[in-house]
Amino acid sequence: METDTSRLLRRADRFQVVLIGEGLLIGGIAGFVVLLYRMALEYAGSGLTYILDFAKGHPARMAGWFAVLVILSRVVGKLVTFEPMISGSGIPQLEGEMVGKLTEKWWRVLPAKFLGGFLCIFGGLALGREGPSIQLGAMVGQAVSRGLFRGRTEEKYLLTCGASAGLAAAFHAPLAGVMFSLEEVHKSFSASVLVSAMTSALTADFLCSVVTGRETVFQFDILHVLPPEHYGLILGLGVILGVFGAFYNWFTLKAQELFQKASGLSQWQKLLIPFLLAGILGFTTPELLGTGHGLIEELTHGQMALGTILFLLVGRFLFSAVSFGSGAPGGIFFPLLVIGGLTGGAYAGAAVQFLGMDPVYINNFVLLAMAGYFAAIVRAPLTGIILIFEMTGSLSQMLSLAIVSVTAYVAATFLRSKPIYESLLDRLLKRQGQKGDSVCGRKILTEFVVEKASLLDGIEIKEADWPENCLLVTVKRGAEEIIPRGKTRLQVGDVVVSMISEADQPRIHDYMEKLCRERPAG
Repeated sequence: METDTSRLLRRADRFQVVLIGEGLLIGGIAGFVVLLYRMALEYAGSGLTYILDFAKGHPARMAGWFAVLVILSRVVGKLVTFEPMISGSGIPQLEGEMVGKLTEKWWRVLPAKFLGGFLCIFGGLALGREGPSIQLGAMVGQAVSRGLFRGRTEEKYLLTCGASAGLAAAFHAPLAGVMFSLEEVHKSFSASVLVSAMTSALTADFLCSVVTGRETVFQFDILHVLPPEHYGLILGLGVILGVFGAFYNWFTLKAQELFQKASGLSQWQKLLIPFLLAGILGFTTPELLGTGHGLIEELTHGQMALGTILFLLVGRFLFSAVSFGSGAPGGIFFPLLVIGGLTGGAYAGAAVQFLGMDPVYINNFVLLAMAGYFAAIVRAPLTGIILIFEMTGSLSQMLSLAIVSVTAYVAATFLRSKPIYESLLDRLLKRQGQKGDSVCGRKILTEFVVEKASLLDGIEIKEADWPENCLLVTVKRGAEEIIPRGKTRLQVGDVVVSMISEADQPRIHDYMEKLCRERPAG
C-alpha cells in the first residue's frame, strides 16, 4: 500500500506514463462492462414492448404484468437497501467520493447497479443509462486501483478514467466523456488526467464501435443551417430553456424530497409508485416509458402536432421526476435531453404556426434545445455542445449551439439555480453525513487551479492563509514546475499541488476551493 510520503513523491515523477497504461486497461474493462449494460437495457426495452403488446386488451394478462411490476419494485428495493450508493444516477456519489466525503465499494455497486438499472428499464421507468454507465465505469477504475494496490491520489485519476470510459461507451461520445469527467468529476485540468482520460475513453469507444457499429445515438438530418434572421429565435429559446431548466432542478429536488418525507413507506413501497404508474402508462401512453429515445426519432422524422408535443412534454417531465425521485437506480442525463428536444420541437412548432417559420428548421431547434437544456441543468455548456455534436454527428450548428447554451446557462444562473448534480450531492450528504476512509495516515496529492481575481491571484505564498495540515509540494506553471517558497508569487492558471492526509481531505478540499475561486472582499 502507498503509505509513505517519499514513495508517493517518487511515483509522481512518472505519473503520466503509468496513468496512460492504466487508462488503457480501465477503458477496455469499463467499455466491456458498459457495453454489456447497454445490450441488457436494449433487451429490457424490447422485452417490455413485447409484453405490453401481448398483454394489452387481455385483463388477466394485464393483471399478471402488474403483479410482475410489484415483484420488480421489491427486488429493486432490496438492491437499494443492500447498497444505497446505487440510488439515482450515481454521478453525485462519484463526485462525493472524489472529494473524500462519500465511500463506495465497487464489489457491491457494480452488480447492484447493473441489475437495478436493468430491472428499472424493464419495468418502464423514465430513466437513462448514462449516469449508471459513468458510475459503473468509475467502479471499474476503483477495482483496478484496489487490485493494483494504488493509493488514493492515483485512485482519483483512475476513477476519472473510468467515468470518462463509461460515458464514451454509453453514447459513442469519447470527447464528451473526457470533457464531462474533467469538468464535472475531476473538476481540474492537467496533462496527466487529460491524456489518461482520453486514452480510457477512446479505448472504451473503440470496443463498443467494434460490436455495435459507428451509428450515432440520434439519427436525424439537419438539412439547412439556420439563417441569421432566426438568431433572435435562438436567444428566445435559450432564455426559455434557462427558466425551464431552473424549474426542472427545483421540481426534481422537490419530488425527491416528497419521497424522502414519506417515512411510513419502505424503500420498495416508494419504488412501487413509479412501477405501478409505468404499468398504467404502458397500456395508455407507452410513448412516455423508458429512455424516450423513440420520441426524438418520431419528433424529427414526422410532422408531430403541436398539441401532441406539449402533451408528451408535460407527461415525460412529470413521469421522469417521479421515476428519479423514488430513488430508483437510473440517470436523468438522457431523459433531460429528451425533454429538451421536446421543448425545442414545441418552440419550433409554435414558430411555424404563429410566426411563419419554414418547417424545415424544426430539427435544428430540437438539436439546439437539447444542448441548451443540458447547459441550464448540469451547468456544463461545453460538455453539452460536444455531446450533442457526437450524438447527432452534425457539425453545421456549432455557432447556434454555443449561442443557445450560453444564453440558457446565463438565464439559469440569473435565477440562482444550482447545478443539478451539485444539489443532489448536497442532499445526499445531508442524509448520510460526510464519510471518509478509515485509513487516516495515508497521504494524497491534490491539485487546485488558481482562478483570475481569486484570493490567491497575484499574491506571494507566504501571504496566503493556508489550511492546517496542508503541505505545498509544487506549483505547476505550464510545462514548468516551481518549488514553492515564501516569496513565490502565484498567478492565474497556476496549479497548486498539495499533500494532505486522507482524514483531512474533505475539509481541506473545500478550503482550497475557496482560496482558488473566491474573490477578495471589497
